[in-house]
Parts: sequence; C-alpha cells; structure tokens
Amino acid sequence: MTAPMTDDLERLLRWEAAGATWEAIWPRAGEVTVVLCTCDSGEEVDRYTSTAADLIDYVQHPAER
Repeated sequence: MTAPMTDDLERLLRWEAAGATWEAIWPRAGEVTVVLCTCDSGEEVDRYTSTAADLIDYVQHPAER
C-alpha cells in the first residue's frame, strides 16, 4: 500500500501545475527548504521547510518527473 501524499508535496505540485517555478535549498541533512517563485520573473513569493520524505525524494529526482 502506498502512503498518502503529504501536504508539503501537494503544495509544490499545485505550484508547478499553475506554471510557477521553485528552487530547493538544503539547510541540513533530511530537510529541504522549497522556495516558490513567480513564473515570469522568478521572484521569490514564499518558502517553506519540510522533512517530508516524499517531498525530499521529489525534489532530489527532477529528471524522473
């Protein structure tokens, strides 16, 4: 059985679906900060830090999307 998607990954997927961009920052092992940026100028709009394993896996393997 597959674990349900975390809110942190859902948030990033909604951001991507809207056509906006993001950047991952790695403040420490097992934790990622996702910087949400505008789709046109790449300006930072928001950021959040998470230890959610599904989010970390998603941002570590962008080629598999």
